[in-house]
Amino acid sequence: MTAMSCEPDAPLPYEMLSYLDSLPEPHIVCDSGYRIRAANAAYQRIYGHSAGIIGQHCHQASHRSDIPCDQAGETCPLAQALQSGQRERVLHLHHTPQGEEYVQIELAPIHDAQGELRYFIEKMEPLRMHAHDRGPRLTGTSPAFRRMLEMVSRVAPSDAAVLLHGESGTGKELVAHALHESSHRRSHAFVVVECASLAETLFESELFGHEKGAFTGATHSKPGLVEAANGGTLFLDEVGDIPLGMQVKLLRLLETGTYRRVGSTELRHVDVRLISASHRSLPDMVAAGKFRQDLYYRLSTFPIRLPPLRERREDIPLLAAHLLQRVAPGRDMQLTPDALQRLQGWPFPGNVRELRNVLERACLLADGDTVEDGVLAQALQPEAAPWNQPAPASYIALPGAAPVTTLQQLERQALLQALQRHAGNRAQLARELGISERTLYRRLRQLQQDGALTAGR
Repeated sequence: MTAMSCEPDAPLPYEMLSYLDSLPEPHIVCDSGYRIRAANAAYQRIYGHSAGIIGQHCHQASHRSDIPCDQAGETCPLAQALQSGQRERVLHLHHTPQGEEYVQIELAPIHDAQGELRYFIEKMEPLRMHAHDRGPRLTGTSPAFRRMLEMVSRVAPSDAAVLLHGESGTGKELVAHALHESSHRRSHAFVVVECASLAETLFESELFGHEKGAFTGATHSKPGLVEAANGGTLFLDEVGDIPLGMQVKLLRLLETGTYRRVGSTELRHVDVRLISASHRSLPDMVAAGKFRQDLYYRLSTFPIRLPPLRERREDIPLLAAHLLQRVAPGRDMQLTPDALQRLQGWPFPGNVRELRNVLERACLLADGDTVEDGVLAQALQPEAAPWNQPAPASYIALPGAAPVTTLQQLERQALLQALQRHAGNRAQLARELGISERTLYRRLRQLQQDGALTAGR
């Protein structure tokens, strides 16, 4: 028997079997009764196909379910194709030997010589959720998370510019990685530009490179990050922090694919796919004259909103299990039901990044392999821990804070209170707040600009 099998009913045409078996992506053939009639060699290689799958219903093989997906509250491409008679696409959780993973399914109906709808050819392309097996990965099954992944799977194969927007700590860099790894550029570089951490005087040199002697200290020529990303993906993290003077040069790169190194007149060409991210509202910045409107439209060809953790609380158990393996390798850490319930009720203004830090603190505080509710309560409220100290000399919070009416004001109040009692360095404060140093720096700078914070000595 070849890698392509078809039973128990009348055999499928040999030409169809031969064609499908030559395709590199996993394919199966189903009939209108949801039964699998064939599976190609790629499906066998990736998903461990055996002869037992032939004749099963597709929902049994893929989801271990006794009823079709559309009857279980899922979107079923076969049911949609039966109704529309056209090609359908959907993102599904597919059962594999390694567990469940997201798969982009593209299903095409096949008609016989009389025009009757007979079969459905289903192509499956795994959505790569992380850059490498041991690294962080996108995790979740909630409706908000799946809507976001559906957008990722739609745009990933293209070269369209993607703008990721959402609160800090929602995983924008992970989504950018997933877009890169699910694209035809995945064999080339994924280059991150941390816009918030680059000084304005160095931004152009870092992005486009410079020639020897272009400025004081330029003792040799240096390629920029754009050149390093040639053929791959350039990820501009916190794109709202790009200086206005640099925005027009970035716009030229996007429109023409050309740039010049600092100190050079030579026009260079580059082929990159651009993904950008911001926790700030770029339309508001455009209205305030702080961001170019033409650049915003070039960056936001395909915007994707990343939901905050409070909109996907049902994902917290899955996220916690994954993060516990990462923050406590070698320990089989578990949360008690009470601890998990407390975790799901926490607002998490720092989102997934804050969740990771809370779990790392809890693992350090726990004596055994179980995180009890009391330990988690202590990890969730670091202000009650021994590191609670008076305010540092370098920052002085102004009195008379306004009444809290919004989540943004609540986060602002929390940061001011943390500054009042903190005596350590900025890195330690960022860890306690569950945010990155870069995010803390931006928020401190915003407080200073608003007059809520004055710089000390």
